[in-house]
Amino acid sequence: MSTDYFRATVTDSALSWRSPGLRTVAATAALASALSFGIGIDPEVAQANPVAAHTDRPPAIDPGLLPPGGPAAPPGKTEHPANSPCISTQAGGDGPTIPPTQRALDLEHAWQFSRGTGQLVAVIDTGVSPHPRLPGLIPGGDYVADSGDGTEDCDAHGTIVAGLIAASQVGGQGFSGVAPDARIMTIRQTSAMYQAEGAGRDKGPDDMPDGYGKISALASAVRRAADAGARVINISLVACPTSRPESTEMGALGAAVRYAAVEKDVVIVTSAGNTDSCKASNPGFDPLHPNEDLWEHVNSYVAPAWWDDYVLSVGSIDAFGQPSKFTVPGPWVGVAAPGEDVISLDPRNTGLTTAKVTNQGQVNRYSGTSFAAPYVSGIAALLRSRFPNLPAHEVIERIEATAHAPGEGWNPYVGYGAVDPVAALTAEIPTELPPKQPGVAKDQQLAIPAPKPAPDNTARNVALIGTGIVGVLLVLGFLASFPLRRRFGMHSDDA
Repeated sequence: MSTDYFRATVTDSALSWRSPGLRTVAATAALASALSFGIGIDPEVAQANPVAAHTDRPPAIDPGLLPPGGPAAPPGKTEHPANSPCISTQAGGDGPTIPPTQRALDLEHAWQFSRGTGQLVAVIDTGVSPHPRLPGLIPGGDYVADSGDGTEDCDAHGTIVAGLIAASQVGGQGFSGVAPDARIMTIRQTSAMYQAEGAGRDKGPDDMPDGYGKISALASAVRRAADAGARVINISLVACPTSRPESTEMGALGAAVRYAAVEKDVVIVTSAGNTDSCKASNPGFDPLHPNEDLWEHVNSYVAPAWWDDYVLSVGSIDAFGQPSKFTVPGPWVGVAAPGEDVISLDPRNTGLTTAKVTNQGQVNRYSGTSFAAPYVSGIAALLRSRFPNLPAHEVIERIEATAHAPGEGWNPYVGYGAVDPVAALTAEIPTELPPKQPGVAKDQQLAIPAPKPAPDNTARNVALIGTGIVGVLLVLGFLASFPLRRRFGMHSDDA
């Protein structure tokens, strides 16, 4: 997320939300007032330039497109085909061993300061199955099935996400959610196991790329979560159109994230996207062109991540802290978290799971930016519990400011770096973050040191010359004594 979070627009009263002194407010407002709205979702917003705006930056949001509140319901008739049974899971991960992804966050230390008490985290996903380690799970509604309430997870996705955020601790078990005392509200917005009634039609601009799900429904789900009192919203979903999205449905999604963040003070965390869904991806930092604006080369318009003034977008890192091969870079990426080989709650039983098994029998470990985002949502819940009066944008800034930054300060794969829950909970943070642009090496004329002066050997030379003269005189004196010795008959062997 950019440091000019909650950019001012002609219809947005966000100026009071922004941290003072981070960017030029007047220039930002002038830029925003010249823009009109438009933007871009798939199962797994923008930095203002006070000088000029590139067309790939999201324009100003129109709050008038905010969807109405009300009960959750599918936008159209849906069906669950008989040949699409729910995804099976592979059990595993139980026992005292702390999963590596969890150990990397040093949660045991973080829990000395906060456990997420009193926080409600909304998970907008494929649904969350009831589980004994998610006590107090709140059904938030269903935008996929008419008879649903959000507590069916046919895709084995939303339950994994919810467990990473708030699974409670159990004696003898190493696994736990980041904020084990927080509660989860589940809202099902998408499912690859469902389809529109009478499938076979072409997908429209409001459709998810896989299975069933509507962008307009995501907008409604965001508003519903915010109105229901969620303090954090996790969206492990993305849309990746390869051309600038301009639909009304995208406009509604933009209005919804702005409403939740600004009007309802909600921290919104979203995944950065995976290359298998966002196939066009985006270019990374080019060291040969360090001054290049990354917004000028966007190939995949990842939403909701694109609205980085209102959401915190999360990339994935591997066990060595390097960007995962599948994580989609972008100028909107805020931070990164572990996203490979995670362990979480099993939607099919009361234990844990390490992988899902497709209907074709393929075993797939849980990896993706979808599973990096919930770690950050959990950290946000910890912060909101420890600092209950901290506004949403300051929670996000604290997470970014305390991340372990890459050498260039920020890059489009990991943003401001790998998250650190303990530092976020305890550290003093700077008043200003660097812009979302890799640090640029600067040309600098290096001063050439003056040559050292020749050493002064005068004293040494005088001493050597004097010694030489004395030596010569001694030799000459010795040689001069020979004629005298012969004249007086002096011999060395005389008696």
